This record gives sequence, structure tokens and C-alpha cells, in this order.
Amino acid sequence: MRVLVLGAGATGAYFGARLIQAGHEVSFLVRPARAELLRRDGLRIRSAQGDFAAPVPLLTSVPANAAFDLVLLSCKAYDLDTALAAIAPAVGATTRVLPLLNGLRHLEVLDLAFGAARVLGGLCHISVTLQPDGSVLHLGNLHRLTFGARGADARLDELAPQLLAAPAEIRHSERIIDAMWEKFAFLSTLAGMTCLLRGSIGEIVATPDGAGLLRRCYAEACEVARRAGHAVGEEARAEADTILTTPGSPLKASMLRDLQRGAVTECEHIVGDLIARGAALEVDMPLLRAAAAHLRVYELARRMPDGTPAR
Repeated sequence: MRVLVLGAGATGAYFGARLIQAGHEVSFLVRPARAELLRRDGLRIRSAQGDFAAPVPLLTSVPANAAFDLVLLSCKAYDLDTALAAIAPAVGATTRVLPLLNGLRHLEVLDLAFGAARVLGGLCHISVTLQPDGSVLHLGNLHRLTFGARGADARLDELAPQLLAAPAEIRHSERIIDAMWEKFAFLSTLAGMTCLLRGSIGEIVATPDGAGLLRRCYAEACEVARRAGHAVGEEARAEADTILTTPGSPLKASMLRDLQRGAVTECEHIVGDLIARGAALEVDMPLLRAAAAHLRVYELARRMPDGTPAR
């Protein structure tokens, strides 16, 4: 299988490396500075699930008439427009685009660009971070990627066994939109509350009201999903409750790391979008709204004098 991975940030690099280990032909579409670093040092993953270090094929633009079976899209939501232009030459009639972006709003954008038949549903559960030396550090043991068709798709039936061969927890879901809603509800809670309270899960639950606040916020998010017709299952809710209330847990959303280093966040794509959907369904969401207000104040404060967002 020929795979194009947009970027070699933490998530794309990790799953791209696992696809290489499965014997697939994987190329990374990267910016020139990242390409120079990777040519010098190779792609390096440090993980309790197995390290990876090797030179990898690199592109700084997609050649005309390039033929890829799969495009793995793991950019941040605020880079989506740039990403669409970059990967467009790689998307042919039989190519499938597998987005691993958080939330749901990107699906409509991808459908308009490439046609809904070419766009899969996808999500991942993993904590990875790009280190100052350009390597990728995998935190913890969870490295789950879930994919699925949003309708009947014979092409995905051909590609699925090849994806499932990667040495990670790869799942082929027959209810991928429900799975995406499950993560949407969980991540909106994790991102919203760790940003609002400026701490890890362990730090939050160490306070008298911490666990209760996390559970109340997650209940708000689950109610949005339920009214939208994608009720979060009991197994997913139990797993989320455990993760969100584990004493001593160092877990924090990547959005909090972005906030702490003064970078742009995915507030509107995740928390903001969930609130918009919930408002249309008349859901009461005081904690989610407080989290969104906190993030929006931060975004306003970091804007440049002419009103454009700093990057």
C-alpha cells in the first residue's frame, strides 16, 4: 500500500512509522526545515511499544500524477486549508483520505474538497509529543487508531487488512461516526477542563471538587452527543470516567500544552463546535461554556495589534 502522511509531527510520524514496520511504502510530506532535519537524523520514535529509527522517504511537494492509496491527515484544525492544497495532487480516483483530526467539523470541509466517497472517518487515542531534537516521544502505552467508511466502500474493504497489519492497536469500526462522537465528547471535556483549570487530571482530582467537575462537564458533552443521535455507549463512558478521574494522572490535553507555550489552540474546532451543536439542541452546558470563554479570552489576548492571530 502506498501511503502519504501529511507532515511528520508527533501523531503522523508515529502512525507512519508503524505503517512502515508493516511493510507499506510510506512517504512524508513535510516543510523544508523538517525535511532537512529528517534527512540528517532520520525519523526517531521513542515508545514503550517499541522504538523506531530509520531514514524515511520525504516530499516537500506532491509530484504531478502521483498515485497514493491512502493519505493520512493528522494536521491541526487551523492548518486544514493549507493541508488541503498540499495533498490535493495525491488524491486520485481510488485514493482514500483518512483524517485523524479531532472533532467533526473537518469532515464537511474534506467532503467539499475531495468528495465524500473518498473521505473516511477516523480518530486516534495516543499521547505523543515532538521533542526539541525532532524526535517523537510516546507517552504511556495507548496507541489506538480507529478508521471506518461512512458508507459502503469496496475500496476500503481492500485497504482495511493492510491497515490492520500495522503494529499498533488498529480498529476497523462499522460505526465510525459514533466512535468519533465518543472521542469528541471525551476530548472536549479533557481539553476544556484541563485548560480551564490549568492542570493535569491528577492535579485537578487532587482538589475537593475536581472529580465532580470533570464528571459534570463530561455529562454535558455526552448529552450533546445523545441529542445529536450518537449516544455514547456505556463502555466508552466507563473508560472515560476512569481516565478523567485517575488520581496522580499526568494526563493533560495537547490544547493545554499549546496554551502554556503561547500558541494558537483548536478551541473553536473542538470545544466551540461542540457548544454550537449543543446550543442548537438546547443543551445546558455551563462548564463547557466557561471553558470556551476562558480559551477565547486567551486567543483574543494573543492577537497581534492589527487583529490577526499570532502564530
